[in-house]
Amino acid sequence: MSDQFTKQKLWGGRFTGKTDPLMHAFNQSLRYDQRMHAADIRGSIAYAKALARVGILTGEEEVQIVEGLQAVEREWQSGQFVPAPDDEDIHTANERRLTELIGPLGGKLHTGRSRNDQVATDMRLWLLDQVVDVQTSLEGLVRVMVERADKERDILLPGYTHLQRGQPIRWSHLLLSHAFSFKNDLDRLRQLVPRISVLPLGSGALAGNPFAVDREFLARELGFMSLAENSMWGVSDRDFVAEFLMWSSLTMTHMSRLAEDLIVYSTAEFGFVTLSDAYSTGSSIMPQKKNPDSLELLRGKAGRIFGNMAGFLMTLKGLPSTYNKDMQEDKEPLFDTVDTVSASLKIAEGVIATMTVHGDRMRAALTMDMLATDLADYLVRKGVPFRETHHVSGRAVALAEARQCQLDALSVQDFKGLHEKFEDDVVGVFDFEASVERRTAIGVRVEGRWIGRLRCCGLRSLLHRDRDRNRSR
Repeated sequence: MSDQFTKQKLWGGRFTGKTDPLMHAFNQSLRYDQRMHAADIRGSIAYAKALARVGILTGEEEVQIVEGLQAVEREWQSGQFVPAPDDEDIHTANERRLTELIGPLGGKLHTGRSRNDQVATDMRLWLLDQVVDVQTSLEGLVRVMVERADKERDILLPGYTHLQRGQPIRWSHLLLSHAFSFKNDLDRLRQLVPRISVLPLGSGALAGNPFAVDREFLARELGFMSLAENSMWGVSDRDFVAEFLMWSSLTMTHMSRLAEDLIVYSTAEFGFVTLSDAYSTGSSIMPQKKNPDSLELLRGKAGRIFGNMAGFLMTLKGLPSTYNKDMQEDKEPLFDTVDTVSASLKIAEGVIATMTVHGDRMRAALTMDMLATDLADYLVRKGVPFRETHHVSGRAVALAEARQCQLDALSVQDFKGLHEKFEDDVVGVFDFEASVERRTAIGVRVEGRWIGRLRCCGLRSLLHRDRDRNRSR
């Protein structure tokens, strides 16, 4: 029986001619879907138990099949599993090897089951495991950003809009602006889990299972949160793949924006940060170069992930109902995306944890014209409408430019000449630390400091500072 199994494809009874060798290679997916071997065996073990519950398998047969499947998994884990030339995919390979180990009994495992519901189940099981790893990596990135922000909260630098200096901010405020994006990505990933955790097994090829297998038992056995309530949808739905690719595209967009900021800040022109050697490379011709290749790769990977999503959606959009072979194209973009996102999160965590921040260079980049809004706000506090104060402050900036001096070099009399509401205390405006401290609305201030607040699943209350120590300042 085992020899016959290796010579005959699962679907081979209808066909008498040989498959074109090129077509066989074109059709074969084992080279990449073998990474789902553990998920496939988990699903098969649960299905064997379900068959035993309805009398298709005896108790002894169930034990033999389960033990045989466990033996197959041990071969995968030890690297001893040897694919056969006719193994089309991981499902064929595992069933073929099971039959070699336990004989014709292995052929009973596929009773009432189709590769259509089998592959859909495997993919969901596999992705649920991967999401756990991705979530852990994302939490690690957020954590290191928050911890760094906590330690470096006293560093000031220019805040930019349009890549032009705008207002003074804290480095921690900037770093956490990216952390909040990743925190939202973490929330979205958790929200995606219930839509992945839907059991297709028991849907058959499309019309359902004819042996009354207990699908609720299968869901419990495999840890699914719910089960597909329409068998046609169950075998054909790949929204969970598309949604994970969408989630990954947005997460990598955030990654790319973080990378872009740090690339700019690491240039000699800025000199705000220096990447560690572990995440930099040199030039093949210019010995002095230290290139931020890690960040550039992270920025570039965002395009790759978006391409995976766009390509898969183009495959999915024109398919008729239930399973079509086009769906085999779901695995490679999904696998590549999981690998790329997981690695990117770990690399980003390493970059953030090890880079050097040059607070002196950041502060040196602050210029007094960045306090022009504070100057306008000063007059607002004197009762002058903001539209008027904006104009007056602009005139003060123009006067300083004409004299080729900083805004704080203007005399009190100069300011009084611009508006009668200016008084001697106007000099207090020109203090960068005071500027950031004046902004006290929710969004930046935590327990008396200009900094964002971030909470992340199971993490400590981040950026906590002892209240008594703050009050003593």
